[in-house]
Amino acid sequence: MKIAVDAMGGDNAPKVVVQGAVKASDELGVDIILVGDSKVISVELGDKGERDHIRVHHCGEVVLMDESPFKAVRSKRDSSIRVAFDILKNGEADAVVSAGNSGATMAAAIITLGKVEGVERPALACVIPGDESKVILIDVGGNVDCRPVHILQFGIMANAFATSCLGLQRPKVGILNIGLEAGKGNEQVRLAYDLLQKSPLNFVGNVEGRDIFSGQVDIVVCDGFIGNVALKLSEGLAESVTYRLKESMMGSLTGRALALLGRSLFKRIEETLDYAEYGGAPILGIKGVGIVCHGNSSARAIKNAIKMAVNYVENRVQDRLSGQIAEFQALF
Repeated sequence: MKIAVDAMGGDNAPKVVVQGAVKASDELGVDIILVGDSKVISVELGDKGERDHIRVHHCGEVVLMDESPFKAVRSKRDSSIRVAFDILKNGEADAVVSAGNSGATMAAAIITLGKVEGVERPALACVIPGDESKVILIDVGGNVDCRPVHILQFGIMANAFATSCLGLQRPKVGILNIGLEAGKGNEQVRLAYDLLQKSPLNFVGNVEGRDIFSGQVDIVVCDGFIGNVALKLSEGLAESVTYRLKESMMGSLTGRALALLGRSLFKRIEETLDYAEYGGAPILGIKGVGIVCHGNSSARAIKNAIKMAVNYVENRVQDRLSGQIAEFQALF
């Protein structure tokens, strides 16, 4: 298994990206191709430099976080994210992982690999912790303007991902809305609701924001604008709750004693709420495997994103997704 990692992508690149990639190679036994400026990558690799399971593929350009995605990917053909997907297309790698400009990562994937037949808009699917099990939120930023049929396709793609990687037999699908009643929401959501209801998916209706984590559904579908806001709000709330809990407990002798006694429990809770535990968001709907990480990813997040990429490839999610798309299209 070979994973091409965009070593120059992200707020903390290349240092943290290289650290995470090395951890993944050591712990998971995968081969890593670090794509980017060979000089700066070599500095981060240290005295050992390239080794048996890690090699560097040099390229001279980087897509910055604030650049226009499609324009940058088309003009910067020697950028780390574009080259990483070229490596995947050429069969030299099995997947790509990047913490860089998410729009550019999506654009590079679409331009280089193409879309699965029947998919109009590839989407980012994020795995988040639910009260009872993991929940897939899709789309979380790939498509800020969508038509109802795109939201239906998000549900179909997430269904394939859930059955392949999360082991769910018939995942429950809900659409994110401002109320539970069928007639709620704007025109886009109401029309998407009708399409989902007529589809073979196990569609259970509307889901409010407060119910995303409740376990009522396994998949929550929405457009990328709403999904990204919901995701970032959840991350911010988790960080705030963790901070306030620590602050409150450290403010008294009793609290510090409880914190000491429950240290392992609090650590498990913190890890559950930490986005780094889930690594990244797979791009569903492209002809290949691409994982988009948080721009501020830690080394642990990069390692877990690589782990997700390995899981995606080993479970042949790409083939299952293509098959389900074709089956669902035949029913409409």
